[in-house]
Amino acid sequence: MQVRRYSLILMDAQVPTTNPSPYNTISPLDSTDKLLIAFWCLLSLISLFLHYRILLWWGIPAANIAAGVLVWAIARAAKRSDAPVMRIVHDWAAFPLVIFTYKQLYYLIRPIHQGRDYDPLLIALDRALFRINPTEWLTQFSTPPLTELLQIAYSLFYAIFLAIGLELYRRDHSRFRYFRFTIVYGFLLSYIGYFFLPSVGPRFTLHDFSKINTELPGLIVTPALRWFVNIFENIRSGMSNSVALASAQRDVFPSGHVMMTMLAIVLAYRYRLRVRRFMLVLGLLLIIATVYLRYHYVVDLLAGAILAVFCLLTSERVYAFFGETTENTNAKNSADSH
Repeated sequence: MQVRRYSLILMDAQVPTTNPSPYNTISPLDSTDKLLIAFWCLLSLISLFLHYRILLWWGIPAANIAAGVLVWAIARAAKRSDAPVMRIVHDWAAFPLVIFTYKQLYYLIRPIHQGRDYDPLLIALDRALFRINPTEWLTQFSTPPLTELLQIAYSLFYAIFLAIGLELYRRDHSRFRYFRFTIVYGFLLSYIGYFFLPSVGPRFTLHDFSKINTELPGLIVTPALRWFVNIFENIRSGMSNSVALASAQRDVFPSGHVMMTMLAIVLAYRYRLRVRRFMLVLGLLLIIATVYLRYHYVVDLLAGAILAVFCLLTSERVYAFFGETTENTNAKNSADSH
């Protein structure tokens, strides 16, 4: 029933019927498409320039060319007046494509830094700020019910964007497009950050990853949710701490979870969405969970928060650079013209 309900919501959503601008008639791609393709070009160039360090380096440009062709084909099909399903596919395709982009980082970041991680620097910064290791200090407050709650909140990260996107999709398609662009832009900014200070997080450095289920137990779903998060980051059940550390993605600094959660909450309140209060509570729990569950250092959270502010301050300009404007930009341009 729930799947059917979401299908009806999508099919009932407002799809723009206005004629495309002359700019858009040149290409079927919208701003989000162009942003993704531009980032894929950047990753492909990195792979080509550093091919001597990257295993199977040719796979990244090949995959990105295929993804670019797919995006163009979907966008072109979506422009047809008799293809409402393809318009829906085009509107939502960016979200799985962000995950496709994220997985490419696994093959690039470690070779670029020749296997060096910067966790010691992040640990030192945390100690300089707090004179303790925050994840170790929080252990004294851990209980199975609290761990269960925070693991659930952490695992609902992507559900935040789905819930906000669905409500916007029904209410205002232009705002949905800007929300989608800002979220994709935010994710890509965080990915750039990973290239500068690759690190794995305190669950591997300050704690023994293989003992987390005994040191930080939950109640019912915590083990399954941890397994889901670990699989997403190339970690399999039963790995020792050293093997898991070698396999993990280097995606700790800045905290994309904190950055993107802040962006989503701000936009939910900006557009006065019905889900905004629930998203605020869920988001606060998620932010606490990033440190409590040993995924992040506190300095990661601070960097994510700063990057969230930067994203919010620049997203409209970047959106306009790629060919689209928001209601705020249009209002400002109208005022300037008078």
